[in-house]
Amino acid sequence: MALPSSLTIGNITVDTPVVLAPMAGVTNLPFRLLCREYGALHSKDDGGLFVTEMVTSRALVERHPETMRLIRKHPRENPYSVQLYGVDPATVRAAVKMLREEELADHIDLNFGCPAPKVTRKGGGAVLPWKTELFTQIIRGAVEAAEHIPVTVKTRMGIDRDHITYLDAGRIAQEVGVKAIALHGRTASEHYSGNAHWDAIAALKEAVTDIPVLGNGDIWCAEDALEMVRQTGCDGVVVGRGCQGRPWLFADLAAGFSGSDERVRPTMSDVAATVRRHAQLLVEFFEDEGRGVRDLRKHVSWYFKGYPLGGDMRHKLATMESLADLDEKLAQLDHSVGYPGEAVEGPRGRAGHAKKVAMPDGWLNTREITPDISKRLHEAELAISGG
Repeated sequence: MALPSSLTIGNITVDTPVVLAPMAGVTNLPFRLLCREYGALHSKDDGGLFVTEMVTSRALVERHPETMRLIRKHPRENPYSVQLYGVDPATVRAAVKMLREEELADHIDLNFGCPAPKVTRKGGGAVLPWKTELFTQIIRGAVEAAEHIPVTVKTRMGIDRDHITYLDAGRIAQEVGVKAIALHGRTASEHYSGNAHWDAIAALKEAVTDIPVLGNGDIWCAEDALEMVRQTGCDGVVVGRGCQGRPWLFADLAAGFSGSDERVRPTMSDVAATVRRHAQLLVEFFEDEGRGVRDLRKHVSWYFKGYPLGGDMRHKLATMESLADLDEKLAQLDHSVGYPGEAVEGPRGRAGHAKKVAMPDGWLNTREITPDISKRLHEAELAISGG
């Protein structure tokens, strides 16, 4: 089949059918900028859509300082995509209205895919679509409040293999006016373990025909993205863990979808330069050198995966305290090292293992909202965004 050459979501069209998945503590403004810069190397625009970390609707409406930082927009970020999480239809509607009226977003993505226990145990994230009426109320209210701003949905296959929700969710989303739906081909219980079920993405594409269907799961290189599209017929891909420590993956994706075989193969020196730029952007973002450098620490192992650093140097980089400290350590690397090849490729980030999903008591007894469940849902409106 022919590969899609662009992606249209409502009134937004991007040349590359690729979306950066929201990842807590990763897809903040500095990392999004790096991804855009690389994506632009082989695209007329920035090579796709780049979504913020998840922000909670309550925290947004209440204007929590950290949440407002998370949705801070750089002048280059156009179009600008914000991912919103919530379980109360009225609060989600108010948050979407705020984003529209204050021109804080060009595209709003709703999170129904988070498998984190702190979210699911209160009825949010990947377990929420099980409550069909609640799911419908949330997305319908968001679409109405958004008006001209396109609203999309990201979800998982379901809670576990006995409680599958994605086909119902896709049909409902299409009916109420959502402009695209993205499916991570795993259940909440699978977390990030095993292999993503691309066949579910294909099934959703067959069931949902009026809006774009995006596939997510196990895209570690451009070739994976192209193969997912070929196998499933999806209209585009959503990339998460595969770009951790590899913002240049968006250059490869833009090249791949444009028909080019050109790929970025960074040397040790190239990686070091990107790490240094990432550090500077983080310092500016947090307006605090110590915090910015500490935030970079988790990225170090991803950036240098497969490169011959040695355990001692990896430890030193993971405990850096300042930009000067970082510069000193980067200078000690062997900058003559070329691209290591296969050692750099493949899965990254924590895969974890399949586990029982934390849910409110009685959550699976019915797909309706019981009075008891209704009383407790407000607790899922977490005050802390990005998690």
